Amino acid sequence: MEWDAVVNAILSFIIPGVGQAINGDKKKGIIMFIIAVILAFIIAIYLTGIIGNVIYTIYALYCAIDAYRTY
Repeated sequence: MEWDAVVNAILSFIIPGVGQAINGDKKKGIIMFIIAVILAFIIAIYLTGIIGNVIYTIYALYCAIDAYRTY
C-alpha cells in the first residue's frame, strides 16, 4: 500500500497530474496536467534558464507530494 503511494508520487513528479489520476481523482489530475503544460509553455517563452527550471520543479514537487498524500 505504501509502495503504491510512492509510485504515484514519482509518476506525478515526472508528469504532473498522473498520480492524481491513478489515485482516482481524474478531474484534479487533468487540471494539474493542464497547469503543467501552460506553465511549461510560459517558462519556455519568458523564463528560460535556472529560474524557470526551479519554478517548474517546485510545481512538480507539489504535484508529487499531493499524489502521495491523497493516496
